[in-house]
Amino acid sequence: MRLPGVYSMTATPLKTSTVWRLKQGRIDETDDCLSNEVPVALVYNGISHVVLMATPQDLPELALGFSLTEGILSSASQLYDVEVLQTPAGMLVNMDIASAAFLQLKGRRRNLSGRTGCGLCGIESLDVVKPVITPVKVRPNVSATHISDALDAFASLQPLRAQTGSVHGVAWVNGSGQIQALFEDVGRHNALDKLLGFGARAGWNWSEGFVLVSSRASYEMVVKSAVLGVGCLVAVSAPTSLAVQLAQEANMTLIGFARPGQQVIYTGHEYITLAD
Repeated sequence: MRLPGVYSMTATPLKTSTVWRLKQGRIDETDDCLSNEVPVALVYNGISHVVLMATPQDLPELALGFSLTEGILSSASQLYDVEVLQTPAGMLVNMDIASAAFLQLKGRRRNLSGRTGCGLCGIESLDVVKPVITPVKVRPNVSATHISDALDAFASLQPLRAQTGSVHGVAWVNGSGQIQALFEDVGRHNALDKLLGFGARAGWNWSEGFVLVSSRASYEMVVKSAVLGVGCLVAVSAPTSLAVQLAQEANMTLIGFARPGQQVIYTGHEYITLAD
């Protein structure tokens, strides 16, 4: 399900580079596949608001997800149109949004110059570092078997990661334990925004299932998920202490070090079931 709009994209998520491999006492010239990381400017009603460093695919979904998780839009219906264009400097995502949302945006002073690992770029005061969390209304019961089954299928659904080893994957696993969609990006926050944007436009019920991420669970991943009402976040790597604290405040189940048949439950252990 693509968002309405115009798409003029020639940038690809992969690039080829000449490298020299040292192996068994030899150095041989060969080609290697690299993930493409480009500047992506999000423009609202003609005003540039933020530049992200991202993988140039699924950019309409990224734009919508970012707009929702950053509180620029309150619903997917406030995004009327989107246009994706390539320029010599990078990608432009021009969005036509509701007047009320745009007026609120103009009152904010958060102009970001993004980096893939930066969740606080552009924040002007320590007073606003810790976000205010709105608790998730419905926390789902999640089957441990569903988590293991999703992890078994997870790697095979990440083609960019298989080719480059340098991107993150984020998937939505529905209440039946099936991976419904998966998005990849050099930035874990971007991959999550792509998934959340796609799901918001599709009208998914975030209270039935869980988000599965190939990265650590940083506090931004918890906050972004909670904004849309995701009740369970499962990470392949570890969470941070702030992520655990915010997950508790958000009424969210948080799981780390996820492997088939083995996970560490940091919050919400009572919502994990041992049978389907």
